[in-house]
Amino acid sequence: MSEVLNHEQIKKKITRMAYEIYERNLNSKAIVFAGISGMGKTLAHLLASELKAISPLIIEQTEVIIDKAHLATEEVQLTSAIDLQGKTLILVDDVLNTGKTLVYAMKPFLDEELYRMEIAVLVNRSHGLFPIRPDYTGFELSTTLNEHIKVDFSGEKFSAYLH
Repeated sequence: MSEVLNHEQIKKKITRMAYEIYERNLNSKAIVFAGISGMGKTLAHLLASELKAISPLIIEQTEVIIDKAHLATEEVQLTSAIDLQGKTLILVDDVLNTGKTLVYAMKPFLDEELYRMEIAVLVNRSHGLFPIRPDYTGFELSTTLNEHIKVDFSGEKFSAYLH
């Protein structure tokens, strides 16, 4: 197992991503961060906190509850009902592997009258089996399909490992 991002690098990536989100969404009515359960939820919270610190934008958050082992058979749910009319939705996950999880995570938002939907990931592994491309990426890393990235936001030090 080798570390690909340490705590300081991850913090810098989150700050840079927050500035990019702010720059691209100056005219948005509000931004809703929808973090995919697990590390995606944590990354969404970190991005929302950073964006609140640097901008006057209205920011809301929800969690996308999804069973990654049973994507096609389990219902995708949100932890809170949020009015999305005319707002920018940013779907957040820690790692983009094939795009399959993000495709299924979009389900609850497809019938909404969003202003725009964007995707933010900390690590993009570039194995696009589904037509998903992130709008905001912290780190691009080409890996084999047998390798895995583990992002850890628990504790005081963040890290991302390749194994």
